[in-house]
Amino acid sequence: MSEELNAEFETAESGVSNVYPAQCSSLRKNGYVVIKGRPCKIVEMSTSKTGKHGHAKVHLVGIDLFSGKKYEDICPSTHNMDVPVVKRADYQLVDISADNFLSLMQESGDLREDIKIPEGDLGAEIRSKFESGEDILCTVLCAMGSEMVIATKPNSGK
Repeated sequence: MSEELNAEFETAESGVSNVYPAQCSSLRKNGYVVIKGRPCKIVEMSTSKTGKHGHAKVHLVGIDLFSGKKYEDICPSTHNMDVPVVKRADYQLVDISADNFLSLMQESGDLREDIKIPEGDLGAEIRSKFESGEDILCTVLCAMGSEMVIATKPNSGK
């Protein structure tokens, strides 16, 4: 038998990409786009008129979903840009470990302990609500392989 037919594959991915292409002119404010390799939320967008033989250009300003940094990009309106696949999920906060990782329970009852407590005010708010005994849900945003808690709300589904 030939070498090709005996190939072994170590891992199998589902083949799902974490970005998809979209034409620049179809992007909208408050939508998502990848600028300089980072997933961003579009906060400002303007289109310039075409030149004598040129393309209309789209000027995008986006805020990084995870770091909050501002990114800008200009691209022809007919070209494609990557749009990140963004997922949000609510998890019930069960515990905060000594090394600042959150224990979050999914709807199915499975525990996740791989998300760090966020920096700044939100992290302090989560810690104070947990220590006072409040039952809270943490909203986790997931895009391009990164995950972060972006909000909390009281858990009313008891």
